[in-house]
Amino acid sequence: MKPDLERAVLGLELGSTRIKAVLIDEEHRPVASGDYVWENRLENGIWTYSLEEVVTGIRACYQALAGDVERKFGQRPRRFAAMGISGMMHGYLVFDRAGELLVPFRTWRNTITGQAAAELTEKFQFNIPQRWSIAHLYQAILNGEEHVKDVDLLTTLSGYIHLHLTGRNVVGVGEASGMFPYDQKIGDFSPRHVELFDNLIAGRGCPWKLRDILPGVLPAGAEAGVLTAEGAALLDESGLLEPGIPMCPPEGDAGTGMAATGAVLPRTGSISAGTSSFALLVLERELKGCYPEIDVVATPSGRPVAMAHTNTCTSDADAWVRLFAQFYQAMGHEADLGKLFPKLFGLALEGEADCGGLVSFNYFSGEPVTRTEAGRPMFARLPDSRFTLANFMRAQLYGAVATLKLGIDLLVEREHVETDRLLGHGGFFKTEGVGRQIMADALGVPITTMKTAGEGGPWGMALLAAYMARKETGETMEDYFTQRVFRSAESQSSLPDPAGRAGFAAFLKRYTACLSAERALAAME
Repeated sequence: MKPDLERAVLGLELGSTRIKAVLIDEEHRPVASGDYVWENRLENGIWTYSLEEVVTGIRACYQALAGDVERKFGQRPRRFAAMGISGMMHGYLVFDRAGELLVPFRTWRNTITGQAAAELTEKFQFNIPQRWSIAHLYQAILNGEEHVKDVDLLTTLSGYIHLHLTGRNVVGVGEASGMFPYDQKIGDFSPRHVELFDNLIAGRGCPWKLRDILPGVLPAGAEAGVLTAEGAALLDESGLLEPGIPMCPPEGDAGTGMAATGAVLPRTGSISAGTSSFALLVLERELKGCYPEIDVVATPSGRPVAMAHTNTCTSDADAWVRLFAQFYQAMGHEADLGKLFPKLFGLALEGEADCGGLVSFNYFSGEPVTRTEAGRPMFARLPDSRFTLANFMRAQLYGAVATLKLGIDLLVEREHVETDRLLGHGGFFKTEGVGRQIMADALGVPITTMKTAGEGGPWGMALLAAYMARKETGETMEDYFTQRVFRSAESQSSLPDPAGRAGFAAFLKRYTACLSAERALAAME
């Protein structure tokens, strides 16, 4: 059945390797999509994307979606019921009063703010990870960087795009909670911590107060402006897209991950696994301790969440698959990555439960959970290890989730956090049954994925926009998702396999024993 496009809802997310848009119908089903492939670049020691490519990417992504709509339904879209923008959380985007970018975008992937993160964590008695926007700002101050005095706006990638599409300088609660400590009671950045920060930088030549340069904070369901004529022209160069479309608060990829899995109530959790990975456990109570390995963020509606985050997940496994594709091409065959990825990932389940003694580190950048300062992908084996392709691929997938497992173990062992269900989404789960079983064996809990798991963040963003547009008076985001979106959602689950659990435990023992070698490599120039 052809959907009413003017009642459809658009979600667009700027991820680490893809910008993707998903259009959903009135039943919250994806009906069209588009994407744009990009990569971060390491320039002068900084992981970054150019803002020129940000604009190019969202335009190309939208055009791909519009083309998909036209192919399927015979018309190009002109209007939607609602829209929402999401993106990689954290990072550092600062602009002066004229709206000029002061320094190249510093993404979440950078581990260059160690001093700032440690000092702020000690001062706040609240963990400030290196990825957070406030850590980047304070590190720039500690470094004596010239641009700091000119900062008029500090925002995130989704906040930047939203500002250009609507003219409003706001972010959603989930996104805000990855910039600076969030106060659930007042629904805003914590005034106590704002005051502590302002006192900390007094006398350092900053002519601004922190709250004046941060965006406004809006909860899920709030209207965050409408698409302006300038915004419509920015997104759709054809001129067909009409202004006036209501837009929900822009969110980070953690918030959209929770939305995409429906994991928004206490004792539920989600795992987003792709270029990076993070487990988000919605808490029944605030954590008692302060742990440098664990972020405390919030759901899009403001509930407290513990996040175990790793900077790299599938990047190294992806790189090996592409290397095998080159071998295949060298043998005179056409390498179809769409077939090669599931074939090689599927082989992982044929490998020995402990990977035959192989160990793989997927670190493309530093990992705070294991206190590793820089990225050094590493593969190791003993002379008597069983070096087979199946064992190798299993080691790649085990290595992709090992650091996440270490972070979750901390929450379980020290805070006794309990979770009734974990739902997965993202590229790691794309090959049917493989990522789900590997993750279940690694974490020792059932892992559920939904039919929409591969759509991930942009679908979650579309759901948040749909909630804003369609909610009834007094209807909470949690009720909307539970009763209207996920009640009859198709899902599949994998239970931990006893042999798989024992095998992963043996792998993790070798993995932690090799951490000293990984750290030594990280110290090399």
